Amino acid sequence: MANERRMLVLRAVIEDYIRTQEPVGSGALTRTHDLGVSSATVRNDMAALEDEGYLIQPHTSAGRIPTEKGYRYFVDRLATVVPLSPAQKRGIRTFLSGSVSLDDTLRRSARLLAQITGQVAVVASPSLARSALRHMEMVPVSSATVLVVVITDTGRVEQRTIISADRPSDEVLGRISARVNAKCAGRSLRRCGIDVGLLAQEEPDVANRGVMDALARVYDELATQEQASNLYMAGTSQLTHGQTADMAVIAPLFDALEEQAVIMRLMTALSEVTQSHGVGIAIGSETHTPGLMHASVVTTGYGQSSAKEEGDEAGETPSGGEPVAFVGSIGPTHMDYATTISAVRAVARYLTDFMTNEEGGADDDTGH
Repeated sequence: MANERRMLVLRAVIEDYIRTQEPVGSGALTRTHDLGVSSATVRNDMAALEDEGYLIQPHTSAGRIPTEKGYRYFVDRLATVVPLSPAQKRGIRTFLSGSVSLDDTLRRSARLLAQITGQVAVVASPSLARSALRHMEMVPVSSATVLVVVITDTGRVEQRTIISADRPSDEVLGRISARVNAKCAGRSLRRCGIDVGLLAQEEPDVANRGVMDALARVYDELATQEQASNLYMAGTSQLTHGQTADMAVIAPLFDALEEQAVIMRLMTALSEVTQSHGVGIAIGSETHTPGLMHASVVTTGYGQSSAKEEGDEAGETPSGGEPVAFVGSIGPTHMDYATTISAVRAVARYLTDFMTNEEGGADDDTGH
């Protein structure tokens, strides 16, 4: 029972510290929380929590603040997340409905998430490796050049050129495009590369086969292309202008944000291993990133891959349905976790609905 009460004291300390960013004393706790015990008992509990590594006393005779271990215990047992207000829900809908393209939607989503949380928002564009082919066109540009336009199910449009000294006629290029679309629509770009390579082997005409082999290489390149540059960030200025901005913490965080490939790997991995409330959370050293030792990351995936791989029959619902990208928030370890979790999850749901053009479900940010 004493241990159970001690953990209630820990939760109270963390809630107060998140709200005030000031060390919390036993007297303040007994005044603001109904713990049912005296200030002396609370003081003893706080001393025990410090011995166990959940709290630390930054200065002698001062109150205590949570440690990384304390935050982890708190986050893992977070009972509820704060629902977004009707105004915030309307704000998300307005931001998305006013966008003119997928890139614009992602940029707007990052700005809005940063406004809700007061932290750095990071939104990744859909991964080509997890995208499926919607449509492909081969457009003749010159006597030796063909422009390949690939449109994915996530709205990405990629263009590549193929150089062929013996370019097929416009009519033949049209027939090749039709064959590839009929064979590959709905399949992952990696699978498209394989399928187009197989179609090329069946092609008797040498010039046609050369163009189809080059097209297969285009799909292979797209499927393995790194997307580290396609990150949309917002909210860095809000961190620096916050009332409790600590430049000793913020400066290394900014350095970490400059390393976009590092942020991409961290948040992608974290979004694939969801923890409490359907999000992935890394606190301090759990990020394995030096610049984020005093920061926390909350992220989750959005969208759902419809790409079919080998073993998936045509027309069959693809297995897996993994997210195509992530949305997340980066802030100090004393962030408001409940609000951040709710906001990240809600924006992810709106992005998923936007990409699938489905109505309904966007008002529900409870995760159920």
